[in-house]
This record gives sequence, structure tokens and C-alpha cells, in this order.
Amino acid sequence: MSKPIPIPAWQRPHWQASAEEILLQFYVFGKFDAVRVPSADYGSPGLPPGISATNHAHAQLRAWEGYPLKGAMGRMFKADAPQAYQQAIAAPEVMLVRGTLKDSQATAYLRDTLGVLAGMLDIGGQVILDPQILSLLDADAWRRHYLIRDGAPIRHHLLILCDGESEPGRSWIHTRGMRKFGRPDISIHQVPDAAIDRAGLLCEKLVELQALGAHFVDGQRLDIEGAPAGVSVRRGGGLDDPQFNNTFVEFEWPR
Repeated sequence: MSKPIPIPAWQRPHWQASAEEILLQFYVFGKFDAVRVPSADYGSPGLPPGISATNHAHAQLRAWEGYPLKGAMGRMFKADAPQAYQQAIAAPEVMLVRGTLKDSQATAYLRDTLGVLAGMLDIGGQVILDPQILSLLDADAWRRHYLIRDGAPIRHHLLILCDGESEPGRSWIHTRGMRKFGRPDISIHQVPDAAIDRAGLLCEKLVELQALGAHFVDGQRLDIEGAPAGVSVRRGGGLDDPQFNNTFVEFEWPR
């Protein structure tokens, strides 16, 4: 294995306090050595207060209602990442890393948690599942995705999706994963086919602003190229929302 790359934390220069909570949740599948997790190699002093790691026998976890490798999610992982899925299914142990935190002006909490995940891969972890962004990566793929000198891009921590609308020629651009930053996800409806790339770039800009601390409010106007009057955002959703498992800010692409 190559020399560990420290994971940086970034400040949030646009930070505005909010009442929303940060949620982190990861599953690490493997067979773990009974040693201290070498998170310091990755710049992490350990898990931040509010985030815990618990070890479970995989056979027992399979009976859990929230077990992520069964049902529709399990079928999706099996189709999209078959090798990682088989490794995860065969693993005898699962480390569940989970917890909530209050809104924060910096992202040291994320660096510290990712450093622990990286350390777990060094002591027997084989696959990491991130249910918030529907990601199942084997150890090598996870390292390539997150252990990048000077830090992984913010977009690596999120998922941007494009789904069809009921109206032909229109798409819905939306995100998952902004709860990692205590911020709502983004939802852009009625995007015409010709504007999908522009809407995707706008979506990426908006999530990066939020990851850097910005906080959009109900009725706020956003400037969009081609819309002189801008658009007005609507706040909605909640932790039980089936599309986001989060709050969201939403608007329609200008016609």
C-alpha cells in the first residue's frame, strides 16, 4: 500500500448558522484486526463527538430492518457494483459509523470521520457503503475517490442525478448527500434537454456554495443565465422524504 495521504478539512467562508443537523452514515464490510484504527496517518484524531463506530456480526445485521444490501437498494448495488457487492456480502463483520452533529463552521468533522474510514481499510476493511449517495466502493476504489492530495473535490461527497419528468423533453436534476453538510439538497424541475448540462453545472455550483456554508431560505431569488428576473426557491422535504431523506430547496427551470 502507498504512503497514506492526509485528508484536509476546509473552512466554510459562506457559513450561515442553521438549525439543521449534519448526518454521517457509513458501513464498512470486512474482517477487522483487533488493533487501534490508524486514523492519525490520515490527519484524523479519531471520530468527532456525536459520531460512533460499532462492530456487528454480518449475520446478525442481515436481520436488521435498515440492512442496506437487501431489497431495491441491494439489487441496485448488485447490478452497479457486482464485485464490491460480492465482497460485502461475503464479509463476516460490518462496522457501522453513524451519528449527527450540529451545524459547523468548518469540516474537520468530515475529515476526522473519513480518516477513520481510511484507517479501517488498513486493518481489514474491504468495502465501504455510503447510503446517502448510494455508493458501494471496494477499498481501492474508495481510496482513489477520497484520498486525493489536497483533498477530494466537494462533488465526490455528493450525488447529482438526472431523471425524466412526465413532460417529454424535460428532466429533473437533483442531489443526494447534502445532509453531510447540514444543508438541504437541490431540486431543479422542468429542465429542457438542451439545458441539462447548464442545469448540472448550476446544481454543482449550488451544492458547493452550501458545502462552503451558504444557506438558502424559502422565497430567496437566485440568478440564472437566461432568466432576467431570476427564480424563486421553495423549501420543502424532511428526513422522511423518500426522494431525499432530507430537506430540499427547489425551483423550476425558467421557460
